[in-house]
Amino acid sequence: MEALKQIVREIPDFPKPGILFYDITTLLRDAKGFAEVIDIFARHYRDQKLDAVVGVEARGFIFAAAVANRLGLGFIPVRKPGKLPYRTVSQSYQLEYGTDTLEMHADAVRRGDRILLIDDLMATGGTARAVAEMVGGQGGEVAGMGFVIELEFLSGRKSLPEYEIFSILKYQK
Repeated sequence: MEALKQIVREIPDFPKPGILFYDITTLLRDAKGFAEVIDIFARHYRDQKLDAVVGVEARGFIFAAAVANRLGLGFIPVRKPGKLPYRTVSQSYQLEYGTDTLEMHADAVRRGDRILLIDDLMATGGTARAVAEMVGGQGGEVAGMGFVIELEFLSGRKSLPEYEIFSILKYQK
């Protein structure tokens, strides 16, 4: 995992002073590193009974779509408001530096579906909680949550005790 951490670029004071941003665009550019991340997720989730993979705009799309493809599953996009063309459900949530709202199509998850949530980063857990609530509101079950990066010092995992969480890269600060 240290080799993957070396690929991730750290940008101080983005998006505002005091925030250290872990930029995964360098990981995406590295073909071997990107493939390794998708392989790690696929190995971890391959034996689970899953119906679809949810990915969160925008960086989460990249990983979630690739994992869905590797596992032979469909992909469900979760987007910012006003970006999806059909009837949607929405959920607002807290970020570590503000608030936001996400939407998904109202018919994206079927009752009883076991859904895997994949995103690039878990900080406070607010985004994951919002997506889980939308999935649950449509009758689905979040069977697992996978993150490329987990900022352990923000304790997002503690805010999601009812979910199985798998993170590839963990940062203490």
